Amino acid sequence: MHTVPRYGYPVPRVADHEARRRQVAEAVEQLIADDGYDGVTVARTAATAGISVGLVQHYFATKDDMLLHTFTVLRERVERRTMHDAEQAGQAGARIEHILVPALREMLPLDERRRRERRVLQAFAGRAVENPRLAEALRASNAHLEGVLAQAISNGKLCGEVVAAVNEADEAALLLAHVDGLAQLLYFDPERSAAQTALADHIHRLFPGPCHHPRA
Repeated sequence: MHTVPRYGYPVPRVADHEARRRQVAEAVEQLIADDGYDGVTVARTAATAGISVGLVQHYFATKDDMLLHTFTVLRERVERRTMHDAEQAGQAGARIEHILVPALREMLPLDERRRRERRVLQAFAGRAVENPRLAEALRASNAHLEGVLAQAISNGKLCGEVVAAVNEADEAALLLAHVDGLAQLLYFDPERSAAQTALADHIHRLFPGPCHHPRA
């Protein structure tokens, strides 16, 4: 492990810690995708990551800690891609409706990478029923996404795309539930191409008006 001197003693670089934790998370994700949630053990994770069991236990005191970290890493990765698409469309001066459609499609299992991610997230969601820490992480993640969507709807009300009487919190929760339902439908029936149209239609009904703000 690379070190930097501090008060005459070598200490691990922060980047090394982060890289190791990410390495473990990637191994856990691979095991869940290939063998399901029950296929994850500390020993198998260490073997998949190419490190020792002791090193895994150095970074994660319990198996639950390791699984929770993997869930967080995966959700953050999906969210970063979603936000990237939204930012790109926003910089191009697109309507909020046209920003949300491609951004939320990123959460649908439309290719092998996203199908794999969905398989892992579905496994975590199933275990959250009996795992309070995982359930809390899932609630927090959903609450954050709902907050982002509620802000987009609020912005739509300001610019005229969304009707003023709309309750942004309620509609954000409904939209997120719709995306999650479509993702599950597409995972088990990937030929349902109408699901993508359903998402665009839902967002269009929510953002029916023209935007009155001038474009840059």
